[in-house]
Amino acid sequence: MARAIDVGSVCVKTTGREAGKKAVVLEVVDDSHVLVQGVGIRKRKCNISHLFPTGKKVSIGGNV
Repeated sequence: MARAIDVGSVCVKTTGREAGKKAVVLEVVDDSHVLVQGVGIRKRKCNISHLFPTGKKVSIGGNV
């Protein structure tokens, strides 16, 4: 079954001080957490339930 949030997915954070800002998923940590980074968002682990997927993807190459 495909996940709604995979590596390269563009999402909007819905909670916390970064709510409303866009981030890109860099790595899937486990079933409920991902590593995200974006403009104004430092690289951090985030709960998937605190993200809203936009349906867009970007290609990420190389090691993160």
